[in-house]
Amino acid sequence: MAKTDLAQIRVRLSLASPRGFCAGVDRAIEIVRTAIARYGSPIYVRHEVVHNRSVVDQLRSTGAIFVDELWEVPDESIVIFSAHGVSREVQQEAADRNITVFDATCPLVTKVHSQVARYGREGKAVILVGHAGHPEVEGTLGRATGEIHLVETIEDVVSVTVSTPQSVAYVTQTTLSVDDTKKIVDHLKIRFPAIEGPRRDDICYATQNRQDAVKKLAESCELILVVGSENSSNSNRLREIAERQGRTAYLIDNAKDIQSEWISKVSTIGITAGASAPEALVANVIEHLEERGGVLVNRRSTVDEGVSFTLPPELKDLQK
Repeated sequence: MAKTDLAQIRVRLSLASPRGFCAGVDRAIEIVRTAIARYGSPIYVRHEVVHNRSVVDQLRSTGAIFVDELWEVPDESIVIFSAHGVSREVQQEAADRNITVFDATCPLVTKVHSQVARYGREGKAVILVGHAGHPEVEGTLGRATGEIHLVETIEDVVSVTVSTPQSVAYVTQTTLSVDDTKKIVDHLKIRFPAIEGPRRDDICYATQNRQDAVKKLAESCELILVVGSENSSNSNRLREIAERQGRTAYLIDNAKDIQSEWISKVSTIGITAGASAPEALVANVIEHLEERGGVLVNRRSTVDEGVSFTLPPELKDLQK
C-alpha cells in the first residue's frame, strides 16, 4: 500500500476496549508454555490450543506439535487438550493409552460440559445452541449422557424434535453472538414453555464484553478492522456485529492483510481484536496505519476484566 493512502486524509484511528486475550486463552497458552519448559519437546496439542494463527505458529516454534486427532499421538506421550474442550470418548482414549494429559479447556466451557451432563442425569433432553463442526460444540456434544440436539438457527428450533417436550434444557456455545443467541433462546422458550436454562448465560464474559465494545466503536467509525483468525468464532462474530451496525468490517490476521481499497475513502477506522488475538498484532496494525498517516485518537489500553483462571495443579507447582 502506498504511503500516501492515509497521509492525504489523516484517518483517525480508534481502539476498542476490552479487546484481545481473555482469561481462558491466557491460561491455555501458559499451559502449553509451562509444559514445554518442564518436559521439553515434543508436547502434543490436540487441535489448535486457541484459534489464532500467530499464537499457534509461535508455540509450534517452541516445540508444540499440533494434531487433529488423538490417534496421531504416540502412546505414553504428553498431550494438551485445547481451550475448546473434548468429549468423554477422547478423554477415555487418552487414559487407555497411558497418555499424560494437561487439560487446557476453558473453565467456562467446562461449566457448560457439567450442565450438559447434569441435565442428562436428570432425564432432560438437551438442546445445544452452537455452530456445527466447531471444536467446542463437538466436545460439548460428546459430554451428553442422554439425548442432545444441536440447533444453529431459528429454523432449526422450529424443526427440532425431542422425545420429552415437557422435560427439556438448553445450553449454548460460549463464543456466539449475544443478540443472535437471545433470539434463538426466545424461540426455544416459545416452542418448549417448560425449557430450563443455565442460571447465568453460557456466553462468556469476554465474548459479551468485546461485542459490546465493538458496537460502541461502530458508533464513531466508518470502517472496523477485527484482528483475529478466520477460524475464530468470537472474532467472526465481532465482524458480523460491526456490519449489522451498518459499518464495513474486515477480519484480518495481521497488518499485511490490510488492503488499500478498504481505507482509501474513509476518515475513521476502529480497531478491535478477538479473544484469541495477541495485543502485539493490534500494535502492529496501529503502527502500519500510523506510518501511512493515520492518527490514533485514543491510546486506550484494554481493561482488566477482573477474571483469571489458575493452571492445573501439577503445572502450577512447576510454574512456581
